[in-house]
Amino acid sequence: MHKILVSAFILTGMVVGAQSIGTSPYASFGLGDVKYDNSLDMNAMGGISAAYIPDYPNEFNFGNPAANFNLELTSFRAQVNNENVFYKSDHNNYKDTKHSTYLSGISLAFPISPKIKFGMNFQPYSSKNYNTQLVNDLGGDVQEVTAFKGEGSVNTVGAALSYQIIDGLGIGFKTNFNFGVISDLQEITYSNAELISGYRTRSSIRSFNHTLGLVYQRTFALDNKFTIGGSYQFGNSGNMNTSYVNSTYYYNGIDRTNETIIEKHTSHSKNLIPQTWQLGIGYGKGLRWFASAQIAFEKGRTINFLGSPFPYDNAYKASIGGWFIPNPNDFRSYFNRVTYRYGAFYEKGALKVNDNNINSYGLTLGANFPIKPNTRSFSSIDLALELGKRGTLKNDLVQEGFINLKIGFNFADRWFMKRVYE
Repeated sequence: MHKILVSAFILTGMVVGAQSIGTSPYASFGLGDVKYDNSLDMNAMGGISAAYIPDYPNEFNFGNPAANFNLELTSFRAQVNNENVFYKSDHNNYKDTKHSTYLSGISLAFPISPKIKFGMNFQPYSSKNYNTQLVNDLGGDVQEVTAFKGEGSVNTVGAALSYQIIDGLGIGFKTNFNFGVISDLQEITYSNAELISGYRTRSSIRSFNHTLGLVYQRTFALDNKFTIGGSYQFGNSGNMNTSYVNSTYYYNGIDRTNETIIEKHTSHSKNLIPQTWQLGIGYGKGLRWFASAQIAFEKGRTINFLGSPFPYDNAYKASIGGWFIPNPNDFRSYFNRVTYRYGAFYEKGALKVNDNNINSYGLTLGANFPIKPNTRSFSSIDLALELGKRGTLKNDLVQEGFINLKIGFNFADRWFMKRVYE
């Protein structure tokens, strides 16, 4: 059974690498539509992770790798996201709706010792999947048509290690390997000419980045707990290799012909993943409830895009959230033992278009349903719902309303343990 699940873990990671999920018009900029840090449980609580130490023995916190004191079981998790996005713009009263469903994460975590915990995961970082046209009437039955196309994805495989230094104090370290290929194409044609002007960018990513986390928890009378935690994501080693070509050509119905290169160059960059700081505080009571507030800051950086430097602004995200269980010891009422989650967030985005930052805000809800209702099983079916908005109607930009449903499962059991009795 264990070998089957580990094989599924590896194969599912390959599937993640083949997905194209960036349907947002803002995916056409830079690295695409960023999906990173989309763990279902923490998404259901507004994105909190810095001061979140899971109280049950079947959860691993990849957002802050230090916060895993209580992991006692091997946890195999996978989740699927269903995204429903409603677009609108004041430009020509544009409206559209798009849906996508994709595998958004898979992880395996287990205790090495009472003080050392280990986890590894796959998930998409960003993706592009857009194809749009802009038509401009030049007069005299002449039209200029500009086509924008993009595809590809960047994905992440990570490994995290947690160590409890003393009771209540932990440190953790996580390494991510980011890999993938993304490409963008801009073509300009005229209704009275067959010659096409094209601008092509192709970026190949092979890059490491690292996260260091710290957490401290103080327990008071009646099992009340205060938690403070933080993490720092730093350093890229490896390269993003980008090639850019500006040329003119014709289409023969299948491929480019008679291509004339106007400009061609390559560049190398190590600033794919931004430096990010997170700080959070939380308070809770035993296995009954927990609430937390968190602020995250992301340092701006510049990458190459369509042959020119493309800047990302400094960004921040404020989150609040938590969970509660009505009565974890009530074996007569199944729903009294369900873990209910809630949260909210506001994000000042790093992407800036037409002098407007692409910000977002939303509300979140979620629940973890035990698979075996009449036992102390820690395996569960997990749900999260996210509702919110992103972008703006200013300067003819696009505003997105989104309703995202996340569904996952957690198989938790005791693996890798020596048998005492046969």
